[in-house]
Amino acid sequence: MAVLVGKKAPVFNASAVINGGEIVENFSLEQYAGSKHVILFFYPKDFTFVCPTELHAFQSRLEEFEKLGVAVVACSTDTEQSHWGWLQLSKKEGGIKGVTYPIVADTNKTISANFDVLAGNYFFDENEEMQAEGEMIAYRGLFLIDKEGIVRHQLVNDLPLGRNVDEALRMVKALQFVENNGEVCPADWNEGKSGMNATHDGVASYLSEN
Repeated sequence: MAVLVGKKAPVFNASAVINGGEIVENFSLEQYAGSKHVILFFYPKDFTFVCPTELHAFQSRLEEFEKLGVAVVACSTDTEQSHWGWLQLSKKEGGIKGVTYPIVADTNKTISANFDVLAGNYFFDENEEMQAEGEMIAYRGLFLIDKEGIVRHQLVNDLPLGRNVDEALRMVKALQFVENNGEVCPADWNEGKSGMNATHDGVASYLSEN
């Protein structure tokens, strides 16, 4: 699994569904450059079980992300038509109606591959025919990307393990605290807690106070 932290996030242009039902082409994260942080999260499949709980969970906290100047973007290897169809179904029916942030269609699987969250592998057999080993879908990857397009945090869960939106918000707030205050965040840092001055004296002072 590649570590993308500290590197430029892979660039992509792909179809996506935005605003809960509008299909657009050439969606790109570059539209947020210089103005917004981005939470980009991958999920395995439309019309499944754990995935809608995550998409609804991010939607329920979307206003908090937006107040922090963060764009939330989802992505899976399904088509834009599949995303659109799922958005037409209510939560009670297992759908994601009401989700308004962009959902990217990584139909050719290159986005998932470039972010190194693609489960399964392609290979050529003895007859030089392409085969797939494992299901070619995305793990539950999450990437926090700053305004300069640099990945500052990544988390990858196996397929059955849903994520914690509180933790995603905590990491956004921690990054913005570092950017705004020039201090670092110690273990279990949460909004309202002190940071640390990254010097010997600063660390000693923090430890004595805590």
